Amino acid sequence: MMTQLQATPLRTLALSGRRGAGAAARPTAGSVRCSAAARSYSITLLPGDGIGPEVVAVAKDVLSVAGSKEGVELRFREMLMGGAALDAAGVPLPDETLAAARASDAILLGAIGGYKWDNNEKHLKPETGLLNIRAGLGVFANLRPATVLPQLVDASTLKKEVAEGVDIMVVRELTGGIYFGKPRGFGTNDKGEETGFNTEIYSAAEIDRIARVAFEVARKRGGKLCSVDKANVLEASMLWRKRVTAIASEFPDVELSHMYVDNAAMQLVRNPKQFDTIVTNNIFGDILSDEASMITGSIGMLPSASVGESGPGLFEPIHGSAPDIAGQDKANPLATILSAAMLLKYGLGVESAAKRIEAAVTETLDNGFRTGDIYSPGTIVLYLHINYEYLDSLTK
Repeated sequence: MMTQLQATPLRTLALSGRRGAGAAARPTAGSVRCSAAARSYSITLLPGDGIGPEVVAVAKDVLSVAGSKEGVELRFREMLMGGAALDAAGVPLPDETLAAARASDAILLGAIGGYKWDNNEKHLKPETGLLNIRAGLGVFANLRPATVLPQLVDASTLKKEVAEGVDIMVVRELTGGIYFGKPRGFGTNDKGEETGFNTEIYSAAEIDRIARVAFEVARKRGGKLCSVDKANVLEASMLWRKRVTAIASEFPDVELSHMYVDNAAMQLVRNPKQFDTIVTNNIFGDILSDEASMITGSIGMLPSASVGESGPGLFEPIHGSAPDIAGQDKANPLATILSAAMLLKYGLGVESAAKRIEAAVTETLDNGFRTGDIYSPGTIVLYLHINYEYLDSLTK
């Protein structure tokens, strides 16, 4: 169910028996000591806001169990970010949070944002913390798998024959483009009217490095890469297409195609199985990866990984903070659990522990257990804490 990358830390990619009912309770907070542990890793947890603390707590427990079964010691340190950091420290990304993240082996993020902070100035919005930690970690490549699982094909809003078998990886450039380009701001035109402006800008080096990551990903999947741009209108996209085409010569075993973003948006709902791996810029990737996620039936099922040339990776579900259901035990933790599996497999290179988690998720769904967002007639609605108990027993 996960993309078929090599089980090595992704941060280097750009460079080349069941428990009975009466058994013990969940693992306690902090590190989980393993007998004769041969490997030890530090993980920074950023629960964030809304449902973030709920789903991260579940994923942490599952990580602990899966890691301990493979002789891996995982040390956890929880830090503030987003709205929670604004309330406690007055900024969305405290210096100590970024320092802890940089010093760790991997970072697991829950979700950030909420209605409470919607009217804050831009530099005091929770989302600014997310942009800043991506830049601070140097994670420029965001990998978002969108796989329609056989158990959930009926949850897709597309016809079964369209959705069945879809397995797409969107590789999104994460630290450049219009979200970071300068100049940006507000002004006044020659008519005295208020204006707002942003800059879409990419250097050749920024395009080359994300292209190489995407080609490597495509090489380990179906060998097809579609580069999405708007080269018929935008100069930044013209350079994007030029550089991606040039990098293709380094990967003769990967079939490269190009598609304008408006057509790509249509093709994702018309014939999504034509895509294997997609690479695109920051803003297009932001939109298209969310569109691709809904083909699967629920945004609550999809993990993501953000990686750079060195340093720890950032792993997070692609869903938002869902403040309307926070604290009600209704959140779907599977996207965060699968993000934890990606952390183990691609952030730490512990593939065996990741496979335990993936198998547990698959068996959970095979047995008909669902949260409300993916419920269908004939299945059983579980709340978050029951999902944990079932997953925990399977990882053993």
